[in-house]
Amino acid sequence: MAIAALEDKYDVDVITQNVDNLHERAGSTRVLHLHGELTKVRPENTYNDRDGFSTVGVIDVGFEPVNVGDLSPEGQQYRPHIVFFGEAVPNIEKAIELVNAADILLIVGTSLQVYPAAGLYRYAGYDTPIYIIDPKDIPVRDPRITHIREVASKGMEKFIAAISQPASHQP
Repeated sequence: MAIAALEDKYDVDVITQNVDNLHERAGSTRVLHLHGELTKVRPENTYNDRDGFSTVGVIDVGFEPVNVGDLSPEGQQYRPHIVFFGEAVPNIEKAIELVNAADILLIVGTSLQVYPAAGLYRYAGYDTPIYIIDPKDIPVRDPRITHIREVASKGMEKFIAAISQPASHQP
């Protein structure tokens, strides 16, 4: 909810590896799901070399199960609209564009060890401040990074305080 509340003052895009819809339920309005969404299904034939993780035929089923025999109008088996291990992360290019355009990059609750998402911070502009909120050590060193060693809720409070300060007082 703290991330969603940022929309009251800032232009916010959320990039998430989560396949749930918690960001939307918290109130975020612009969410890019890198690994898809569990509340949606798509026909199996839409994942191919031509269009990758296509959104053709995607439907929202909420929390209803997907069963063998649940077919699209074209007769294709429905599958969860998520990225399985070994599949490409098709929204990575869009994520790179969003990170590259960001004035501030906030990374919350990740160890920066799940690729390709872990490398997205590298696409932030040279002068873009990067804040990482995670209580654990992170395996990267970058002068743009401010590491807030807190759980997400406490870290968000510190992040909001930091970006609310005049530029000369920011960490």
